[in-house]
Parts: sequence; C-alpha cells; structure tokens
Amino acid sequence: MADRIDELPRIHQACWDELTRAARDKGHAWRMMALATVAAPADAGAAPMADLRSVVLREVNPHERTLMFFTDARSPKVAQIAAQPASTLLVWCPQLSWQLRLRAQLVVEHSGLAVSSRWARLKMKPAAHDYLAPLPPGTPLAHPQPERGTREHFAVVQARVQAIDWLELHPDGQRRAVFDADGRGQWLTP
Repeated sequence: MADRIDELPRIHQACWDELTRAARDKGHAWRMMALATVAAPADAGAAPMADLRSVVLREVNPHERTLMFFTDARSPKVAQIAAQPASTLLVWCPQLSWQLRLRAQLVVEHSGLAVSSRWARLKMKPAAHDYLAPLPPGTPLAHPQPERGTREHFAVVQARVQAIDWLELHPDGQRRAVFDADGRGQWLTP
C-alpha cells in the first residue's frame, strides 16, 4: 500500500491525476464508472427513481473539471440527462483503497466538433459497434441483431464535476474529505 497523503490539496490533485490516468489506462479500476441519473416514473403519480449504469471514462480535463464518456443518443439516460442534468458518478479502486463520488452536471452533445472528432477516432475500432445498432438500447429482441447503422446515434456526454467526495479505506483508519468545484477541501467523518 502506498504512503498516505495527509494534505487536502495533494489529495485533491491525486484524485484528478488518477482520473486522468484512468482515461488512458484500460486496466485502471476507475475507467469503468457507475453513473446515477434520475429516471422519470412509469406511472404519472409515482416518484422519480434513481437509475444506475456503468460508463467508460474516455477523457478527463482537470483544468475544466470535466469527464467525458460516450453513449448511444437513443439511450434512456440521454432523456434522463435532458430532464435532470445533475448526476453522481461512483468509482472504487482496490489498489488505492479509494472511493470517489463525483457530483456533476451533465451535457449531451449530439453533433459538432466534439462529436465528429471523437467518432473519427472511434469508428474503426470494435467499440464503434456499440453506437451502430439499428434499435435503441433496451429494445426487446426476438434474436440478436447483427445489422449496423450509421454514426447518427453516437453522442458525447460531458460531466462537469461540482464536488468530489473522497473516501480512503485503510488499516490505520478510514479518512474522508469533500472538495468543492474550486478544489477547496474539508475533512469529514468517514
């Protein structure tokens, strides 16, 4: 286990360093994130429900405090984000014994340079097939559909981090801190 960091600014920087590393390193535990959004109720009188799914961290910009992942524009999460852009992302790294809860505001981009430039890099890779399905994600199928469509369903999601809730599980004792959008930290009871 690595030496513990004791200063809040260094912990905050280490969080962003690890997120940046995760976007480049396919083996990093933080590359696969859990994204929670709010789902509209199926029944008009019912309360909204939390909806959770995994997303792959593609890019990180620590200076802008943004994370990026890709999605099928027809995915239910896109409508959820449009209705309520506030979200939470969750990651756990067993090597660090760190958990992050990232409070973020999401924006989905369907067109423009951010989308077309990323599609140009992705379209020749196997992952491109995730965005070429002829039917929206979650559509019931009688059998697997090998058909593929076009880029029109590829979208980019930008997550602007508003707060980081950092938790370290350690044999010498748990520690927790929260950082605001400006990186100011505060120790919390774990």
